[in-house]
Amino acid sequence: MAEVVPVVSYARISSDGRGDEHGVQDQHKVNRQTAGRLGWTIVHEFTDNDKSAAKANVVRDAFEAMVKALRAGRLADGTPIEGVVIVAEDRLARRPGDYERFVEAFTYRDGRVFADARGPKDLYSEDTESMGLFGAVISKMEVRKMQRRMRRSHRARAEQGVPVGGPRPFGWLADRVTIHPEEGPLLREAVDAIIAGGSLRAIVMKWQQLGVRTTRGNEWSRRSLRATLSSPRLCGWREINGELVRDADGNPVMGKWEALITPDELLAVRAAFERTSREKADQYAALGMRFDQREHRYLLSGILRCGKPKGDGTGICNAPLRVRPARGGVHLYVCPAPSDGGCGGVGRRGDRVDVFISELVLAKLDESPDADTEDVPWAGEQELNDKKEQLAELTRQWNARTISNELFFMLVPSLEQRINELRREGQAFTAAKERKRARRIVDGADIRRRWYLPEDQGGLSMGTKRAMVMEAFHAVIVHPVGKGMGSWGNFDPNALEPVWRED
Repeated sequence: MAEVVPVVSYARISSDGRGDEHGVQDQHKVNRQTAGRLGWTIVHEFTDNDKSAAKANVVRDAFEAMVKALRAGRLADGTPIEGVVIVAEDRLARRPGDYERFVEAFTYRDGRVFADARGPKDLYSEDTESMGLFGAVISKMEVRKMQRRMRRSHRARAEQGVPVGGPRPFGWLADRVTIHPEEGPLLREAVDAIIAGGSLRAIVMKWQQLGVRTTRGNEWSRRSLRATLSSPRLCGWREINGELVRDADGNPVMGKWEALITPDELLAVRAAFERTSREKADQYAALGMRFDQREHRYLLSGILRCGKPKGDGTGICNAPLRVRPARGGVHLYVCPAPSDGGCGGVGRRGDRVDVFISELVLAKLDESPDADTEDVPWAGEQELNDKKEQLAELTRQWNARTISNELFFMLVPSLEQRINELRREGQAFTAAKERKRARRIVDGADIRRRWYLPEDQGGLSMGTKRAMVMEAFHAVIVHPVGKGMGSWGNFDPNALEPVWRED
């Protein structure tokens, strides 16, 4: 009776994130047939489904377990193994390092057997090992060629404005071109809300109540919504690895799908997000405080500042007031204790201060409508066009070899720097104009009524109201009015000093 040779079967398939269970089972079937012809018995099947062997950052758990078992000479349950069967060596390893580790573990013990679909091979032979290693090198080179071709293909498709693959983008139908009749208006409404100062939290809560899901069937979160609303696809632009795809003249390439918003509106959305992260973080860092990115629950937290004079006469405390809950659901604005960067000497009943400051903001909005600013042009538009034309002309002359490399590379950096500065200024101007436009859409003529309504009843979000307050004031200084808890209830509007922004 022939001796039974226990071997293991290894199978792997990778389809760019779309592994095929049937594919690996087909490989194991071939391995079983190979082992049967050779009189071997498969005692375990190692399977890496949807695991690339060409990427360094991909861990193939089954491959690593097989290498460990070969080194030990047995499986985890103690079953001895004396060989390996595979379909082909490119299913086993596509990186030389992985192939070397496999051969080292395999040859750690003498007398083992190895075979692929074409028949047995002697891995103890230097020639066989060298050929396998050479095959892994060739396979790696071929993978790199394929990756380069794919990158060039993606770039070419992007420059042509062709939609890419992957999951269906929220807001468009399955053709990736036509706007979805239900999701499109939701995105449009969300964009207007964010530009007007609304919060991601409010939009997410509303969508969750409506049962709106992502195209993968997940609930929306602030992170996923922010990424969607920041996507250049909304206005028809293409982006690769965070870089906007531009044509030969430096203009963004327009995609061949229906745009939901204008480029100006996209820039305004991104500017709104930046204001709540980078700029506020910088302001708090300058005060030696950590910026808290959570959504604000109170109208004037961080806007009110302590006006109590310092003991040395060098000015006022100027610490941002914090919120402290009190009895009966009333909130208090108080100066932090000295250990937290304040003086602890000022406090006000929050609901009364909120109403007073709200009325000041509403009165200013009534006095200064934004409609007359709609057609005001940006003053730097002509300079930007001139600089871009200068750069284009220099590039034409350099390509025609009518100017030297030295002159071209001496003039171009300063031109490019100024163009980038002007673009940022133009984006800031456009964002401010879009905020005013969106605010009129969101707020309408009944802004005063919506100001005091709860958000779930059509009222303005806290983010929108805070944005309006911060556009009206640099800050509001709260001066002391007396000692003791009686100062909480005795409201004195003269002790509030609004620091208005200039129009």
